[in-house]
Amino acid sequence: MASTTSTDTPPPPRAPQAEPPSASTSTGRAGDKIFSGLSKGSGILLLVIMASIAGFLAYRAAIAISKDEGNFLTTFDWNPSASPPVFGIAVLLFGTVVSSIIAMVIAVPIAVGIALFISHYAPRRVAAPLAYVVDLLAAVPSIIYGIWGALVLVPYLGGLNSWLDQYFAWTYIFDQTQPGVARNMLTVGILLAIMILPIVTSVSREVFLQVPRMNEEAALALGATRWEVIRLSVLPFGRSGVISASMLGLGRALGETMAVATVLSPNYLISLHLLDPGGGTFAQNIAAKFDEADAFGRDALIASGLVLFVLTLLVNGAARLIIARRKEYSGANA
Repeated sequence: MASTTSTDTPPPPRAPQAEPPSASTSTGRAGDKIFSGLSKGSGILLLVIMASIAGFLAYRAAIAISKDEGNFLTTFDWNPSASPPVFGIAVLLFGTVVSSIIAMVIAVPIAVGIALFISHYAPRRVAAPLAYVVDLLAAVPSIIYGIWGALVLVPYLGGLNSWLDQYFAWTYIFDQTQPGVARNMLTVGILLAIMILPIVTSVSREVFLQVPRMNEEAALALGATRWEVIRLSVLPFGRSGVISASMLGLGRALGETMAVATVLSPNYLISLHLLDPGGGTFAQNIAAKFDEADAFGRDALIASGLVLFVLTLLVNGAARLIIARRKEYSGANA
């Protein structure tokens, strides 16, 4: 009898059954959705607030500018209570920009140097207290700086003004044509530099501390000196962060109010002689004129505030463009 053998094919493997989602997974996904919604909502809310502020300023500014008998951009005088009203922002714009430039020229190099000292040169027992002091100075109210500037800085800058006038009058900007108390744009710029120095230092220090340790050790292993390590590894890595810190300091310098109002003798003349008393800024003019202004005068002040608002947005936008282009350039060279 012939025996037959049957070849039984094994059954196909069963697909693994998906495990039911655990409570922790469901909770995690729900948390992600909630966090995403809150983040988007916060961003939209911020845009709505900014648009509301811009709309309010533009509406009130349009009321004032429509009744202005002078050119709002080029008139030196500020007299919205006159009949007819005449006011302009030429002096305020000039003073705001000049004082901020002076502050940035003085503060940024010093702040970068202090940040490098704390992050790469100072021993730990010195760096920690120094960093704490810098952070503490960044939290000091502006009125404190203003009082200190009026009582200490202004009297002691008289000698500096005389020295600059004696040896650098040929530069025209340091030619002092009206000797007097040092309540001028140079004093304002120095005070603003002192005020923004802790902010720029703190942000720059944190950026420099984020430099990859391997980059620095590799440079040292190749025989680079400490300065070469900083120049080739630290500064290129932290350049965008330093720009951001500088723009943050510039924003405070542009909008500073009480400190400037305390040390400046305002007038409505544009002068390139930085040592002559006088000048004005947007924030200082708003603080000085707001209480005594009538309804129309406040609209005029709001119009000047709109210009400061736009100026700040332009500065921040320019900073973002610089940082974005720097990142693109770094990515292309990587």
